[in-house]
Amino acid sequence: MLDFIYIPISWLLLRWHELWSFVVPEHEVLGTAWSWVLAIVFLVITIRVILFPLFVKQIKSQRAMQALSPKVKELQQRYKGDREVLQRKMVELYREEKANPLMGCLPMLIQAPVFLGLLHVLRRLKPETTMEHIKQLYGWTIPQFDSAVDAHVFFAPIWSTFMSPAAQLDEVGASSLVVKLVSGVLILVMTATTFLTTRQMILKTGWNADPQQRMIQKLMLYGIPVMLLVTGGIFPIGVILYWVVNNTISLLQQLWVLRKYPPPVNAANPTPAKQPKPGSKKYAEQLREKQERAKALAPKVGAKPVNKKKGGANRGASK
Repeated sequence: MLDFIYIPISWLLLRWHELWSFVVPEHEVLGTAWSWVLAIVFLVITIRVILFPLFVKQIKSQRAMQALSPKVKELQQRYKGDREVLQRKMVELYREEKANPLMGCLPMLIQAPVFLGLLHVLRRLKPETTMEHIKQLYGWTIPQFDSAVDAHVFFAPIWSTFMSPAAQLDEVGASSLVVKLVSGVLILVMTATTFLTTRQMILKTGWNADPQQRMIQKLMLYGIPVMLLVTGGIFPIGVILYWVVNNTISLLQQLWVLRKYPPPVNAANPTPAKQPKPGSKKYAEQLREKQERAKALAPKVGAKPVNKKKGGANRGASK
């Protein structure tokens, strides 16, 4: 039913595996089949390169939404008691300014089918599968299927999950404790990097003024990491590895893009400059500058004081 997703994902994964099979040793090193690990890593890189233009559009759209924040707040105050009119006015504002509030979620929504496709492909890699037509689904060959079934990540089968039964792992000579340890560490890293990726974006772009968009931001910041932490036990180790690599690349990609496209500064409410800590060199320089300005403005010895009241009275009398 979803072969249009499974076949391209399998094709990319297998092509990268074929390439790396010529580069890295065929036998496992440190209990890891590096040709399959690198195939997953470069599957991520391929997807990220394809989606990079969309990612830049996401940043630009978020900048536009941030620039519209004062206008959104104004509409919220004006139509506070009429939610229907408020929604209509905000839609009109977004249309006029060519801003799309959904663009912030679009890259993640597009990556979801890739994640689900890889999840399906790796979940069918079971050692008990013997039927040849099952092994050859989505363009796989029987040797490729058997190679993936025998592949490990630090002595844990690439298809195994945190919830894999000990009896199933014993049949292939894998330790249930090792599988849980490797899977558990990867799940924690996956959860942490997912949180950090979203947090990095929100810290740079700020919280959205629109309550609905702010709710979406909170859901992405807290809800998705919690969901991954709870459901991570059903994901194959290869899929969790894909997510960890994807998040790591996202963090680096966002860091570069956010530096290239810095957030706009609101002239009405500029971000206050960070004050230096007392005792620091910069603090001492600022203190010295203040003292010099105060000394320059202080009246000099012997100078006659200016009588402003008298001057004002004289001007009044002359009139």
